[in-house]
Amino acid sequence: QVQVVESGGGLVQAGASLRLSCAASGSIFSSNVMGWYRQAPGKKRELVATMSTGGNTNYADSVKGRFAISRDNAKNTVYLQMNSLKPEDTAVYYCNVRIPILVRDYWGQGTQVSVSS
Repeated sequence: QVQVVESGGGLVQAGASLRLSCAASGSIFSSNVMGWYRQAPGKKRELVATMSTGGNTNYADSVKGRFAISRDNAKNTVYLQMNSLKPEDTAVYYCNVRIPILVRDYWGQGTQVSVSS
């Protein structure tokens, strides 16, 4: 079993920055992908950014150049640095741990990010 815990959300004004953190524990294989998804009210959950243990990254076009994902493999922790936040970034942000060899996804409980104009 894998436990996933996010932190770092909050309410900020447009143009501000926030940093999200996510720590995973439990039966985490050495090869995994950790990342962030978000879901705004009335919308489907969408990918924000992911990063593999090998360092490969994937970003949504809407956040490229503003958000940066990083991770500490030794701590099984992933971070999302969000700069130049916009009101349309408002959503619940979920941390995801994907273990390809098991074809399994684990999710955190989500953390609210609200950006006022």
